[in-house]
This record gives sequence, structure tokens and C-alpha cells, in this order.
Amino acid sequence: MKNAWLAIRSAILYFVSGLYFTLLVPSLVLVTVLVNPRKFDGAVKFFCRNLIRLAGARMTVQRSAGFDPKRTSFFIANHVNLFDPFVLCAAIPQLVRGLELESHFKIPLYGILMKRFGNVPVPDVRRPSDLKKLWRETKAALDDGISLIVFAEGKRTLTGRMGPFEEGAFRMAVQFGCPIVPISTVGSFEFNRKDRWWLHPSNIVVHIHDTIETAGMKKNDVPALMERVHAIMSAPVDIYYDAREAAERAAENIPAQN
Repeated sequence: MKNAWLAIRSAILYFVSGLYFTLLVPSLVLVTVLVNPRKFDGAVKFFCRNLIRLAGARMTVQRSAGFDPKRTSFFIANHVNLFDPFVLCAAIPQLVRGLELESHFKIPLYGILMKRFGNVPVPDVRRPSDLKKLWRETKAALDDGISLIVFAEGKRTLTGRMGPFEEGAFRMAVQFGCPIVPISTVGSFEFNRKDRWWLHPSNIVVHIHDTIETAGMKKNDVPALMERVHAIMSAPVDIYYDAREAAERAAENIPAQN
């Protein structure tokens, strides 16, 4: 009975948030033709916050004191579900775009929106010529003052906890001397996960950690940098799941009430 209600509720939330997305995206795309996207970034963040709210989640943001919102940076985030780009766009207090697989640009409406907004396409096939193009376009975006979101795991989690990182974004950050800002998203996995379509009522907490300088680092510093960022990002995620698992174990050990 509980699962039936959850399925009905999820279908309603998908319909409402999907209708909102479908109605608003053409307007946003049209505005990009007429107005520089920098001038209505606040409206885009408002759109993203509303989309998350209509899908049934609440979102809060916790910024570390060492985070510098004025620096153009790579925002390295854990990847949980399809709502991640909207959560991060709403949470990050500056103009930000994403490194996104080329195949995503073929998704109806969403792909058009991402292209018009200036997301950087990541080739699905990693030929040397394609990678050189990726590096050029990434550098051009950063030089233009556009921060970039990167899901360094390269795929969505199946457990809620973080997986290993791919090194591409870290190599670029070191070569370009661009700062890195680790981001931990907690609660998104309970909201929606890759292997289930349901939308659970959830509170998503976005932790924006201290800005990490990469100026002066060398190529051989990349592994240590990856390890450092992974440890920072995984800390609040692990604390959250360790507490949940401890509570579940404790509940299993409570004697049944007669």
C-alpha cells in the first residue's frame, strides 16, 4: 500500500515538475537569443529552485567560511541523480555552467537549453582531437569568467556513497591554475536514485567547501589533489550514511513490543 501511494505521488510530481520544465524552457531559450545569459542568471536559479521544489524536495545550502564566491572555479560535485545540475545551479552563488556529455545535448528541450546556456560538451568517444577541443573550450569558458561544474565520478552512484574519481578535471585545473571548490550533496539519493524512478520527500543539503588553490601545482600533484578533494567531499556523505546505518542496526535490535 505504501509503495502504491509513493508511485502515485511520484507520478503526480513528475507531471507537475515536467509541465513546469516544458513550459518554461522555451522561454528561457528565447531569452538567450535576445539577452546575454549573464544578465538573467538570477532568473535561471529561481527556475531551478522551483523545479526542485515542485519535484518534492527541499534544499538548503551550507557554505564554508573558506569558500570564495568571487573566484572562477571548477566545482567538483558528487553525482547522484538527474536533478543534480538544477540543484547545483540553484546552490552555487555565481554564474556556473557544466561539463556535460555530448549525448546529453541530444535530449529534447534539455539539450537545447544546455547548448544555449553554454555548457561544455564532453566527447562520448575520447579521441585525442576531441580531447584537445574539450580542453580549448573549457579554457575559453574559464577565461570568460564562467565557473564549471564537474561530476568527477563520471557516473551516478548506486549506493549514495561516493565512488572513485576520474582525473580529467583535476589535470585541467592544475594546468590552467584554476581553483577547485569541492561540493557534497547529501539527501539527493533518498530523493531520487538511478535504479528507481520514485521521488521521495527529502531534504537536500548542499555543502560548499573551502576553495582550493591549484596555482603552482604540477602534473605529479594531481593524484594527491584528487585524494584530498575526495576526502573532503565524502566526509559529510559518509557521516550521513554511517548515522543512518547505525540507526537501522539499533532499530533491528529493539525487542518487539507485545
